[in-house]
Amino acid sequence: MEKITTIGLDLAKSVFQVHGVNAAGGVVVRRKLRRSALLDFFAALPPTLVGMEACGGAHHWARELTRLGHTVRLMPSAYVKPYVKRGKTDAADAEAICEAVTRPTMRFVPVKTEAQQASLMQLKVRDMLVRQRTQTINALRSHLAEYGIVAAQGRKFAELIAVVRNGDDTRLPEMAREALGDLVAQIEALEGRIERLDSRMVRHAREDEAVRRLASIPGVGAISATALAAMVPNPHGFASGRHFAASLGLTPKPHSSGGKERLGRISRQGNSMLRRLLVLGGTSRLRNARHHPEAAEWATRLLARRPFKVVAVALANKMARIAWALLARGGIYTATATAQTVASELAGRRARRGPRC
Repeated sequence: MEKITTIGLDLAKSVFQVHGVNAAGGVVVRRKLRRSALLDFFAALPPTLVGMEACGGAHHWARELTRLGHTVRLMPSAYVKPYVKRGKTDAADAEAICEAVTRPTMRFVPVKTEAQQASLMQLKVRDMLVRQRTQTINALRSHLAEYGIVAAQGRKFAELIAVVRNGDDTRLPEMAREALGDLVAQIEALEGRIERLDSRMVRHAREDEAVRRLASIPGVGAISATALAAMVPNPHGFASGRHFAASLGLTPKPHSSGGKERLGRISRQGNSMLRRLLVLGGTSRLRNARHHPEAAEWATRLLARRPFKVVAVALANKMARIAWALLARGGIYTATATAQTVASELAGRRARRGPRC
């Protein structure tokens, strides 16, 4: 077989498609491979460049092929799509991947280690459990509202649970009480699972050096720090913190033409989980700044002339830039002298008040 220099591998569950070319760009191999035969096929080849889409199982196969001596490049599927000539087949997708991986301006996804994927899996499991808890709480609220029983918004639903468990409350029929009891049990079970996950993540944050450094940023807790460390394995893939913040969708979307520069709404492109965690952290900092404006002078000044949510996104952008700097250059976050003084005063007040009940 003529020497293969580049391979496009279209991943699947059982049947994989391979498209290989030589140095001149001529097609050398185009075939299907069963899952059991994939590693044997690549083990028989000399080291070559292998391109794959960053999809389910891609990081696993990238690690396996790297152990065999190949150079593996993962690409977002949206960047590969323009290279598909016509139709939707596995062969066309593999050919497009083979073409896209050789482009000098292509952006690649860093291959995650097993430990990084494990941390990311904890985050995704927690996110799923939180969604399930929200769905169950909303179901409980809506069912009780049919009987005129409502509670304040948010997670203040303890009084609803008390109504379900109070057998003397005549507003709720017994049959409905039995059915809603299952929802209450589900909510409590989900609460326990989320608490156990949070405890494990906090313990991991204390043990991991990179996560500890990220947690030193105001507004970044154990969960956000774990997410940043797991989802950004190669911070040097971004030229600066500005590029990193833009990749998370925390910058305005440009609409420029004919020499006229126009900026639209926040793009909200990129990793939605990281963006959401950073915006939540920015929101938390703003709520604290309302009570202690001297502790966040920049945010307080911005809040005086911009809406709350706009400032929260601006703070999230700033936190993303700081996080990139810590990941790329090391060190921990150091606040200004004024902020450090205010933080010390607040810590002293909390110590004098004692622990909360």
